[in-house]
Amino acid sequence: MTTAVRAATATDVPRILELVHALATYERAADQVEATEEDFARALFPGDGHPATFAHVAEVDGQVVGIAVWFLTFSTWTGSNGIWLEDLFVDPSHRGTGLGRDLLAALARECVERGLPRLEWWVLAWNAPSIAFYDSLGAAPQDEWTTYRMSGEALVSLGTSD
Repeated sequence: MTTAVRAATATDVPRILELVHALATYERAADQVEATEEDFARALFPGDGHPATFAHVAEVDGQVVGIAVWFLTFSTWTGSNGIWLEDLFVDPSHRGTGLGRDLLAALARECVERGLPRLEWWVLAWNAPSIAFYDSLGAAPQDEWTTYRMSGEALVSLGTSD
């Protein structure tokens, strides 16, 4: 079995979206994925300008079985960018093989090579296996913050108010 982690290419987009759907199912939110292949292609490989979203994939024998989708953040406290890991997912049949660690290591290398001081992400509070995995790597939970989200009617209302 040959494994590899690499930056995603445009030909990976259909498989990336399949794995996003698998992640949504795992996270009990299968009905919430609205993204299309076109959305991912536009975000990861825009025809004009530079991408604002990036992805790495994990392969086994040439088949993509894992993804790390990420983007750059900015901290006013450090005065520098960091990486926000939006989604990390490895197909259940390939978990425990080190591919999740390899994907995170690829992002850690991006941070080190670019001089970025932070790699951050969310994990669902009920996802004990992932929490244990992240703890084993030395990641530290940041539980003093509360996440807020504005979308739908509230977003439109605020965005169109005077």
